[in-house]
Amino acid sequence: MRDTPAAPARPSAGPATTRPRRHGPTAPGAPGRTATRWAVALLTAAAVVYNDWLLALFLPTGLDPRHSYVSELYAADQPFHVLFGAVEVLAAALVVAGALLALRRPANRWARAGWWSLVGFGVSSVADVVVPMRCAPSVEHPCEAVNPWHTTTSAFVHLALFASMLLLTVGLDAAARPPGPVRRWGPWVLGSALATALATVGALLGHPGWHGVPQRAHLTLVGVWFLLLAVGLRGGLPGAGTGTRRR
Repeated sequence: MRDTPAAPARPSAGPATTRPRRHGPTAPGAPGRTATRWAVALLTAAAVVYNDWLLALFLPTGLDPRHSYVSELYAADQPFHVLFGAVEVLAAALVVAGALLALRRPANRWARAGWWSLVGFGVSSVADVVVPMRCAPSVEHPCEAVNPWHTTTSAFVHLALFASMLLLTVGLDAAARPPGPVRRWGPWVLGSALATALATVGALLGHPGWHGVPQRAHLTLVGVWFLLLAVGLRGGLPGAGTGTRRR
């Protein structure tokens, strides 16, 4: 019997190529992108809710907005203290939820510290409501403007707020070219918010009068800050190369 010649070997098709799979928040429908959209919505809502002093313009609070602190609206003996206290807690919850969702995005250490500072701001704001002013010093002369517990929580609110402004201005748009809105406008908002906050301490030092005007300007600037963050997050949705790389 003759041996049958072996059939020639077929050329190898080579290693199979695998199409790379997309991961992370830049993939369509990824959890990170959904979280960012929710963070944008929550921070935008917080910008409006946090300025609840506008609501007082339509209610018979008995407080003069030019010469009273906004925290007097939810002082323990005021008629609308439950309403304004609840709105303050709602605003704080919106900020905390928005910051925690923003933390799900890739970010450098400065931005992450800034978002955690914003969480601290929200927690301190809730504490501000838990230990409110006992009375409204602008209309009750025996009432002292300095309430140790409330003054302390308010100090933590401002400390966390200014920390978030500084850290997120440095970190959120760190690699963006041209700079994003937070990096571009953050220093102006920080400087203005700090100046208006300092202009409100007169009543605490025994020199009341007109401190309500800069405080309401300060709260408006805080709302602008939340909107800036929302715009900055929204601008990072189309791609990952907008200053959100993890270091």
